[in-house]
Amino acid sequence: MSDIEALYPFLYSGSTDLDAVMTSVRQSTVEKVDEIVTLRRTVLERDGERIAACAEAMAEAFAAGARLFAFGNGGSSTDAQDVATLFMNPGHMNGGTARPLPAFALTADIAVVTALANDIGFEVVFARQLAASAFAGDIALGLSTSGNSRNLIAAFEEAERRGMLTVGLAGYGGGQMAELGTIDHLFVVPSASVHRIQEAQTTVYHALWELTQQALTRMEAGDGDDGA
Repeated sequence: MSDIEALYPFLYSGSTDLDAVMTSVRQSTVEKVDEIVTLRRTVLERDGERIAACAEAMAEAFAAGARLFAFGNGGSSTDAQDVATLFMNPGHMNGGTARPLPAFALTADIAVVTALANDIGFEVVFARQLAASAFAGDIALGLSTSGNSRNLIAAFEEAERRGMLTVGLAGYGGGQMAELGTIDHLFVVPSASVHRIQEAQTTVYHALWELTQQALTRMEAGDGDDGA
């Protein structure tokens, strides 16, 4: 049985029984939903306090004028762009308008990415952009399912040299991102499924965004109280 057949056996069963096929589809969907709910609960129970602490650190950085730079490869590239959009153009939150925060995806400018990849090497496509644009106190947020992407490792090494706040999201056991030991806030989704990892990572960065917004609101309220 191929990998595709293992994922979607109801498509390859050869059965013409529509009810049986629909039952199989429903069962497969329920199993996947149960798996991601369980995984998200595991991440919350293990890392909930650390996620809150990371959001506080991000809020302090933004309050001091920081910008967020997000990066990743493949599906994680689209997640990085989603992170940048979420922080930069958040829309509404809890009945009010959430504050836009300066955030950029290092995969968004295809001319820069392809120039660096062609002229120097794909390994530096994120590190070189941080070297050109980031300052101490800015935020570097990298996403990877394996934790082993060499261009992410290079970017985190550059971010450390520049004194940036570093946030990493990885899967499996964390890979080389965990081995670095220098990422300020690393969240590892304990799964071997790329799909489940990315779904849980989406939950993590949405939680980081919402908690960062709440922390900034508390900071502003505190400033107002001090000046009263």
